[in-house]
Amino acid sequence: MIKALLVFGTRPEAIKLCPVLLHLRRLSRDFHVQCCVTAQHRSMLDQVLQVFDAVPDFDLDLMQPGQSLAQLSACILAALEDILVSERPDIVLVQGDTTTTFCAALSAFYQHIPVGHVEAGLRTGDLGQPFPEELNRVLTTRLSTLHFAPTSGAAANLRREGV
Repeated sequence: MIKALLVFGTRPEAIKLCPVLLHLRRLSRDFHVQCCVTAQHRSMLDQVLQVFDAVPDFDLDLMQPGQSLAQLSACILAALEDILVSERPDIVLVQGDTTTTFCAALSAFYQHIPVGHVEAGLRTGDLGQPFPEELNRVLTTRLSTLHFAPTSGAAANLRREGV
């Protein structure tokens, strides 16, 4: 049985990962699946969770008014460390290019847990556009073991980068 932890915190991540979460939960003979949300976008995230009737196993509720990206990143890393150490998933699945995505991948990397990156390989070629998303994409690629590219162009980007 594969123990998977899906980590997300924004509405776009939830829209794309909730179907994966629900599908894997139906395959309970093959997968033990847990979900952790950072609540990087609390109200918009909750709307999507309600639509999918998806209940997180861990709700970190980390976003605070006026919080900087560095502060959010530090909070995500610290909070996820405890969960990864206690739960020891076989894989952490992340999606896209948010601060939650990158920090979850980094936290899993620190714990020697493989990362699967959904929507891998999208690139603008300019680390400042969009900011910080393009850097999050590039760094998450370097931390990931499995890359789920959404298009042939994204897959080609990964191949050009030696992935």
